[in-house]
Amino acid sequence: MWRRSASFVLDKRQLAQASPPHQQILLSSDDMEPNNLPNPNPSTDHGISAYYQTRAEHHAVVTSDWLAQAQAAVTRNAAVPEVLPKIAATGGSRAAGSGKAFSVIDEFNYWRKKPDLAEAVAAIMALAAFIRSSEATTMMELEIELKKASDTLKSWDTTSISLSAGCDLFMRYVTRTSALEYEDFNAAKLRLIERGEKFGEISLKARRTIAMLGQDFVFDGSTILVHGYSRVVLEVLKLAASNRKMFRVLCTEGRPDRTGLRFSNELAQLGVPVKLLIDSAVAYTMDEVDMVFVGADGVVESGGIINMMGTYQIALVAHCMNKPVYVAAESYKFARLYPLDQKDLAPAIRPIEFGVPIPSGVEVERNARDYTPPQYLTLLFTDLGVLTPSVVSDELIQLYL
Repeated sequence: MWRRSASFVLDKRQLAQASPPHQQILLSSDDMEPNNLPNPNPSTDHGISAYYQTRAEHHAVVTSDWLAQAQAAVTRNAAVPEVLPKIAATGGSRAAGSGKAFSVIDEFNYWRKKPDLAEAVAAIMALAAFIRSSEATTMMELEIELKKASDTLKSWDTTSISLSAGCDLFMRYVTRTSALEYEDFNAAKLRLIERGEKFGEISLKARRTIAMLGQDFVFDGSTILVHGYSRVVLEVLKLAASNRKMFRVLCTEGRPDRTGLRFSNELAQLGVPVKLLIDSAVAYTMDEVDMVFVGADGVVESGGIINMMGTYQIALVAHCMNKPVYVAAESYKFARLYPLDQKDLAPAIRPIEFGVPIPSGVEVERNARDYTPPQYLTLLFTDLGVLTPSVVSDELIQLYL
């Protein structure tokens, strides 16, 4: 099975077609700038990599016309947050006008604090601002500095799949043509800036595009089970509610951080009927459910997902009771990972509070996410289209070619 994975196929091709020596850029850990902020997950690097390219044609369960209509609707009906003009006008939101040296971590944290901005998009914005503020005088120097900035961001949280994938996708998108090294440097730098801002614009629109596609699957009178706080799933349900679709939502509590409480509060403000469940009541209430909607921290090559702890058991129960499980995830979360079981994942440790003292010698499982294999998922709603899990590996191969 692993010999058919996207990583195996691409790595085999890369070995057969080695890059010329002058195009190889090798960076050691000593070359990276020091990170003065605490790392929330100090663990080994998991080697995630994912490249992003919006495709016009799709070979999944929807036609390219449907995707084009959804993207056109986004352009007509939804204004992209005005963050890209701000970068272009100021050359960076933190360092500009302050006389302070540009810090990609400070820039990332600035964007990350915005409530509606995903972590990967915050990284993309920070890297776009880094290009504009760079004082490099050659294309090679600029690419090396950009790679160092990307590595610095990825080392900030080595367990974040979307952060690592977003950085790698940005690097691939803005530097994908070798013709840049033969152009005038100023023209080449402007080209990189344009591409960086274009990539940020695409990423910002991704959530709205997914909502346009996903809301078609929500029908009147349906009962939807959700798990955790996913901004993409919330956008799908918001759009369905704004289109006057009548449905109700069963929302798990989402221990240990109780994200389900936040999600149910958002739905209640929209006037959507919502019922809060304890996590152990999923099987008890599955008879009432018509479909399950979840988000994803990452989508792996097999078509499975890495998401909040509890997603796997919900998908198992839904599969046993013939309930569809839908995943809403932006394509910048596609990662070159091929886990075979739960232990193949780098743990994302989170504090857990039980409310009572834990007896001495009792071990507590503190991993905050699990892996759901593709056979328990029905469809993935992405900004590349609506995909079956089996198509994800094919999409990754196309993205890396």
